[in-house]
Amino acid sequence: MSKKSKVSYQLNNTKGQIEPSEEDIKNILRAADEIIFVGGRTMLAKILKGSKDKKLLEKQLELCPSYGYFNKLTIEEITKIIDWMIINNYLDIDYNGRLPMIVFSSKGWENYKPVYMDELYNKILNVGEDTREALIEELTKTNREVISMLLFKIGSSKNISFIKFLIKWETVEVKKVRQKINAAILKLKSI
Repeated sequence: MSKKSKVSYQLNNTKGQIEPSEEDIKNILRAADEIIFVGGRTMLAKILKGSKDKKLLEKQLELCPSYGYFNKLTIEEITKIIDWMIINNYLDIDYNGRLPMIVFSSKGWENYKPVYMDELYNKILNVGEDTREALIEELTKTNREVISMLLFKIGSSKNISFIKFLIKWETVEVKKVRQKINAAILKLKSI
């Protein structure tokens, strides 16, 4: 049995492509986060378009905050913007088996971390009793660099309403994160 070759891809010519705004870049990176190493350029374009594609809906990608962000553009126009993001080192392509998948580049990850951190900060700020456990579980699986940034922002916020959440979160975390949570709590209590 012969080994199947990798599926090739061709980036669009982005000559004349207008540079996306900072807000556009944030939303593209946010949508990309949903499919890192499991989806390609087409799937990313469909998320940003707001497609009702069966595969997207099965994976609940319509819940992504950036779903439908470019709903007034065509898939082709969105794909050109995604290709601009690849050419300008915000995103990259890596193979998962035979298929080319979207991944963050170093530059893209550095640009995305504060976006993700702000999203988590706002989730904690608005968490209800019914969603607290799910959010804590999400935080335990979140990149530690993002968690460090998040806890620094919480500690600096002067908002003591975070303390109750932090105490609950602390009970399920690993030692290093517990120490950072404690530091944030102490900083909030010292205000």
